[in-house]
Amino acid sequence: MPTNIFKNDTPRNWIIRYAFFFLGLICFGLGIGISVKVKHLGLHPWDVLNVAFAQRFGLSIGTWSVIIGLVLIIIALFINRKYINIGTFLNALLIGPILDFFLWTNVLPEPTYTWVDYVWLLIGILIVGIGGGLYVAGGIGAGPRDGFMLTISDRTGFSVSKARIVVECIVLLIGYLLGGPVGIVTFFYTFILSPVFQVSLKLFAHLRHVLSEPNPREARA
Repeated sequence: MPTNIFKNDTPRNWIIRYAFFFLGLICFGLGIGISVKVKHLGLHPWDVLNVAFAQRFGLSIGTWSVIIGLVLIIIALFINRKYINIGTFLNALLIGPILDFFLWTNVLPEPTYTWVDYVWLLIGILIVGIGGGLYVAGGIGAGPRDGFMLTISDRTGFSVSKARIVVECIVLLIGYLLGGPVGIVTFFYTFILSPVFQVSLKLFAHLRHVLSEPNPREARA
């Protein structure tokens, strides 16, 4: 994504950036919450791991999301800290509590174990993809998992996509061995999520550019 649209970070642009970022985190947490409700269909590898830890060792799913995110940040700091910034910490610390909040309120749909669950899971994945595009378009920073995979890519020479596949396969295996919810959807999750994320990122980056453009009166001033 071009960085030149983020060059002139005026107070107005700063507000827009953080509004995109925090709204994106809320959508991200909501989408994961919906997916977790129908977890018998399968989850994304990182969510499989979070649920597995919660089921095996206690604490909430969101708490494990925070713990794992912070562990990844610490590892990345020792290897290559260039992908770690304030947005990375905010992402690691906030998505988990947002997820737990939505699960705690009982506003999310309960599983029906029918075709309806597939509809809700698709909605959850769409919301996660939209949330990811929204918070990345804010330009505050990558999440801890993305930062970790970028770091692994740099250190190993793997492409980002190859590093993602390797890391997520390892995460999925650990989650599965701990009894996490692996299902048929787990293996198609990324194929659905990635295109949604790419489209939403493009749209929100354009929207942010439009919102950040000074109006004629401001330009004359």
